[in-house]
Amino acid sequence: MTPHPGTLHHGIPQYRLDGPPDAPVVVLGPSLGTSMDLWLPQLPALTRRWRVLRYDLPGHGGAPSPPGPYTVEGLAAGVALLLDRLRITGAAYAGVSLGGAIGTALALLDPVRVRSLVLCCTSPRFGDPGPWRERAELVRREGVEPVAATAAGRWFTPGFTGADPYVAMLRATDPEGYAGCCDALASFDATATLVNIAAPTLVIAGAEDGPTPPRGHADRLAEGIPGAELVVVDGAGHLANAERPEPVTEAITAHLDRTWKGRE
Repeated sequence: MTPHPGTLHHGIPQYRLDGPPDAPVVVLGPSLGTSMDLWLPQLPALTRRWRVLRYDLPGHGGAPSPPGPYTVEGLAAGVALLLDRLRITGAAYAGVSLGGAIGTALALLDPVRVRSLVLCCTSPRFGDPGPWRERAELVRREGVEPVAATAAGRWFTPGFTGADPYVAMLRATDPEGYAGCCDALASFDATATLVNIAAPTLVIAGAEDGPTPPRGHADRLAEGIPGAELVVVDGAGHLANAERPEPVTEAITAHLDRTWKGRE
């Protein structure tokens, strides 16, 4: 389904397909400041039974940064257009943080196509818009280094030693693409429309997630989406799929296998 003519989009995203060509499709959306490689810890398990479609946000992973302003709904419309181009009529979707918000918007925009949904370390509203606008202005003025220098502390628990590859993704991100995505997060608020999500939904939260703690973020998703299940992963920060890949992968694969059965 092509987005409604009145829906803005920000171009078809850069993407990669892995896994068996005839398998059901799962789309994986990354977090702000990371590339599609954020999902590498889950790729071996998912590609056993799924055709995995990963994409990059504007300015991330070497993708171009189309002119803004960006919105989460516009980014979701771009994913819908990508699915159109690939002739994918039904898919599961899993996303982290901004990638999760895009999944929320896509499930509302295209409910027939999104048949199963996983929302990881994300929110229906990412706080007051002011700090996001300020971060966007900082990055446009000084580049991504000021936010990269503090990223490990935002994304992971203090004892995690594997942050460097993920911080490197942020350092490689185009400042305008990063800033535009900050603007998208500033304006996003799906709280009142969560009740309209029809896809079977799993919400995953990191117990020690600072940017989107379970209380006030994951719990609002789980309470607002009809029938949604909430799993809280101990010892995980904001990028829970990278810090605690085993329990996150297990939760995702179990949910997809359970909810996709009979929905081909």
